[in-house]
Amino acid sequence: MKIYTKTGDGGQTALFGGARIPKYHPRIESYGTVDELNAFTGLLADSMDEGELRAELRHIQSTLFTLGSHLAAEPGKKNLWVPELHEEEIELLEKRIDAWDLELPPLKNFILPGGHIQVSHAHVCRTVCRRAERLCIALQAEEGNVPEKVIPYLNRLSDYFFTLARKLAHDLGVEEIAWQPRKKDEKG
Repeated sequence: MKIYTKTGDGGQTALFGGARIPKYHPRIESYGTVDELNAFTGLLADSMDEGELRAELRHIQSTLFTLGSHLAAEPGKKNLWVPELHEEEIELLEKRIDAWDLELPPLKNFILPGGHIQVSHAHVCRTVCRRAERLCIALQAEEGNVPEKVIPYLNRLSDYFFTLARKLAHDLGVEEIAWQPRKKDEKG
């Protein structure tokens, strides 16, 4: 398989199924952002030692690739096979969030991303995931053909990354950075 085809040089790309659309199309923005999230998830996983959490992040990467394949598929095209996105993927995230939440101190303030490289990477994943979710919601509003589990999965995944950031900070002994808003008359 050749890496470059030159078919995109005119500003269009092909969906899985053959239809050509502009590279700025909301569908391309959606699955491109899911791909970006996948890359950042890999970066987060690479910052960790081998273990259950790293394996879980690799599983999430695989699920994101499945999700991206749904977004890259030509809507309405018959006889296209893409792997299924199962409800169990969403439930897995929910179970993990609930278990971690039991271990963590109650959240009393807004927290700033940071404190440790792994915590920061988890927050980058969270924010890119939220952007992917917003783009998919916009695509759904515009075209109405985003597979039903895509948006709930991204919504839950961003919560997962937020909770993971808190769990990593807790496990690493890093104090969460509480947001301290300026007082009304304070400058600077």
